[in-house]
Amino acid sequence: MSNSARPIRILVADDQADVRSAFRMILDVQPDMTVVAEAADGAAAVQEAKRLRPDVVLADIRMPKLDGLEVTRQLADQCKVIVVTTFDLDEYVHTALRHGAAGFLLKRSGPVLLIEAVRAAMAGDALISPQITVRLLQHMAVPGSSAMPGPAAAAGVPGPLTAGPVEELTEREKEIAELVADGATNAEIGARLFISPGTVKNHLANIQRKLGARNRVGVAAWVWEQAASNR
Repeated sequence: MSNSARPIRILVADDQADVRSAFRMILDVQPDMTVVAEAADGAAAVQEAKRLRPDVVLADIRMPKLDGLEVTRQLADQCKVIVVTTFDLDEYVHTALRHGAAGFLLKRSGPVLLIEAVRAAMAGDALISPQITVRLLQHMAVPGSSAMPGPAAAAGVPGPLTAGPVEELTEREKEIAELVADGATNAEIGARLFISPGTVKNHLANIQRKLGARNRVGVAAWVWEQAASNR
């Protein structure tokens, strides 16, 4: 990071002091990140976020006063909110995505994924723990299901093997969609295809519009569905 680049400013909200300390230690040693505040409950998280205007809020779900889902709802228009929790219940994932979460991580995912999630959120991407993503996509394998249940519906994923996209994807868009399904970020896709991240972002917006998907999870699910139907 250059001396002139401003580090990513992060607020950590969790009712367990040891978790907050662990996250601070992980993030503060990154050259492009700094933890600007901690909060032990949801109400304090919202108050501190409005006062300090961090770039990213890491929010636990089960906190006193306001839970992390309500924190996400109140702050998602102001900053990137990444839900980091022990609990991966479908309803939690569903609500977090619907409220605009920029990521959903399990605490057991480890420090590398935590760091990647913060950087992905700032790049306009969304990182979801692999265990959860697999479950979202596996919902699509249920024969005869007419709609995506729980979190997949929140991600804007069409029902399994439904009618095709509103408008056919171009070959370039299909290529980008497949890379999204592989977990690549916009920067990684751009490097792979020799185009700028901004161009990738524009293509991705068109892909989501054509598929009726709200975010990258929906795009990845569509790719998985196509692969499953062609087996």
